[in-house]
Amino acid sequence: MSESSTPPELEYEQNTLKRLLGFMIGGPNRSKFAMGVLLRVVALAGLTVIPWTTGRAMNVITEFGGTDELRSWALIGLVAGAIYLVFSFVSDRMFSKMAVDGLYGVQTALFENVQSLSMGFFFKNPPGRLSSNITNDAEVVSLFYTSAVSQMIRSAIQVVMVLVVMLLIDWRLTVISLVTIPFLLGAVYVITRVASPAFRRLQQALGDASGFQEETLSGHKLIISKGRGDWAVDTHDVLIRDVHKEGSRAFLASLMQFPITQTLTLFQNVLVMLGGTFLVIAGHTTVGIVMSFSGYAALLASPLAQISNLITNALNASAGGKRVFEIVDAEPDVSDAPDAVDYEFKGGRITFEHVDFGYRPGTLVLRDNTFDIAPGETIGICGPTGAGKSTLINILTRYYEITGGRILIDGQDLSKLTQESLRSQVGAVLQEAFLFSDTVMSNLLYARHDATEDDAIDAAKKANAHEFIMDLPQGYDTVLAARGANLSQGQRQMITIARAMVADPKIMILDEATSNVDTRTEKLIQDGIRQLMADKTSFSIAHRLATIRDSDRIMVLNGGEIVELDSHDTLMRNRGFYYALYMSQFKGKGPEGSPEEFALDFVST
Repeated sequence: MSESSTPPELEYEQNTLKRLLGFMIGGPNRSKFAMGVLLRVVALAGLTVIPWTTGRAMNVITEFGGTDELRSWALIGLVAGAIYLVFSFVSDRMFSKMAVDGLYGVQTALFENVQSLSMGFFFKNPPGRLSSNITNDAEVVSLFYTSAVSQMIRSAIQVVMVLVVMLLIDWRLTVISLVTIPFLLGAVYVITRVASPAFRRLQQALGDASGFQEETLSGHKLIISKGRGDWAVDTHDVLIRDVHKEGSRAFLASLMQFPITQTLTLFQNVLVMLGGTFLVIAGHTTVGIVMSFSGYAALLASPLAQISNLITNALNASAGGKRVFEIVDAEPDVSDAPDAVDYEFKGGRITFEHVDFGYRPGTLVLRDNTFDIAPGETIGICGPTGAGKSTLINILTRYYEITGGRILIDGQDLSKLTQESLRSQVGAVLQEAFLFSDTVMSNLLYARHDATEDDAIDAAKKANAHEFIMDLPQGYDTVLAARGANLSQGQRQMITIARAMVADPKIMILDEATSNVDTRTEKLIQDGIRQLMADKTSFSIAHRLATIRDSDRIMVLNGGEIVELDSHDTLMRNRGFYYALYMSQFKGKGPEGSPEEFALDFVST
């Protein structure tokens, strides 16, 4: 393939635009599109009559015709104008409805697929950047639907109809009118080749800048408390300079279209008038025909100039659409097996058999882990930061597929179970309590679709949340701020515990559920947790070892491996890794109160 052939990037852009168009004019909108095009043809037929009637009226004047004939041509022109206005309005309404349908289809496909993706997708795509990219890209796609598509179709039909009429009237003046067209199309081609990659880079730069803006707004407390405002401004300045640089290139190329096309259009009109004058002098045509061609030349050049200007929107939409479809086409890392069956609860026994796991190929976070947890047993999980504690829970809930080995729940292979049935039986209370911007009651009922308000209130009482909820301005109908910002950390955590109680899972996971709260609130939360974990197989991750010392057994991880698994008392008697970890946390005070020194070999994965 030669260098001048269509580059792969341009071919991809064309396919992206076709796909975007499919959302707007495909499927049930095919008949609407056909009707809209038909109405537009009728409207433009009325438009093409107007220059003809103007020319005929001019001939009446130059040939000293009667006023009755002049009025007839004027009336025909008015009727043609009315037809153009009415049918254009109806056609525009139809195209605007299809544009809304197209945008709805893209946004729906985008959001639905995001909801089906696995944790691995969000691990590789930070939420702040992902959200800002979706917003920016949806905006340019919206502009493409609402303006570019309709105007391009109208312009294409207008060019064809005007050319046909011009050829029927006078082929010589038509040739003169077309002299500037190759230059116009050549300019558009050159500008397109320059602007297309520039707009792709602009969309990427905008996504990076918007992602940073959203992250800094979310982390404003940290930035203020650490006095890192200057750092945020400097980093943002670097990102915005990239946007400025790429935007300057992209918009300079696109803005050059207007003066170039306007100049060529004016030059075209001059050629028509000049050539028409010579033809009138030679007796080959009339003044009225030349006047008609002056109007037709404008009707021909206008849509061509408009198409070239609309190409900017199309290029921008192609760049945005590419990123949208990368998300729409993303496949979940974890999917149900073809022969997957629902999980059948048989007590909650959990078995790991030589399990390995890594977030990235070639790198293991968990290595050869084997253990067996009896039904109803409470397991505390501890270890240094980065030891793999949360990762162990992530694979138990099958947020990620394991690299090697096997996980069994009640003797059933985790990889052969449906995700929905598994997660309906596994509840989690995380360190950061996430609440929706909705009422307290809605947040509680979110846990189970068939739960009642009585279930929610009963759960809130067990979680020690009922009293403070009733003290809120509207009680259970109080609308929470984003992430429950109008509640304290402890109150948010108690609501999430109550929400887990509403779900009534068979297996329970707690990940630092009592961190960052005062002693009194911690006691209330722990009381709720004990009720939540009653008669359930449960795992509790903690850095503060005092919160898990009463667990049936404590699992100690270091470097992605289980180095110890036994009760607190037994582990303390063995004086192994857990003993050293426990002593270091209590400032080296041994059981008898004598200070001891411990050298811990902490290994992060």
